Amino acid sequence: MRALLQRVSKASVSIAGETVAQIDAGLLVLLGIFPEDGPAEIDYLVDKLLGLRIFPDDAKAMNRSVMDIDGEVLVVSQFTLAADTSRGRRPGFGSAAPPEIAQPLYEQFLSALATKWPRISGGVFGADMQVALINDGPVTILLDK
Repeated sequence: MRALLQRVSKASVSIAGETVAQIDAGLLVLLGIFPEDGPAEIDYLVDKLLGLRIFPDDAKAMNRSVMDIDGEVLVVSQFTLAADTSRGRRPGFGSAAPPEIAQPLYEQFLSALATKWPRISGGVFGADMQVALINDGPVTILLDK
């Protein structure tokens, strides 16, 4: 499982021009799922992203987590995070989990987050989404498990 975290001041997901989710200050999480992923990867990434100290404190140091700032989390499934770019110019996506595996894991990820932090939103699995964000910092962190 791979999560690309972006510290944002705002983020939203739209489908066909209609906003389906939006957050203010917090984290936009782009989530890539692999066939071998399961509960252990979900637990690790949920704990890591909720506790990761990447928000500034009063001294401008990165000392606060998304929970410390009472921030929001928007999770978007993104199979392209599993891209293999080692050969040629067209990425391969054979290492991404197929939808019948990835969708339940994506939903379990959202549920696991929601049990630890109530300010969670999600995109629509498998939809053609437009994601808008204002990256704060910019701060972008890649988590792998």
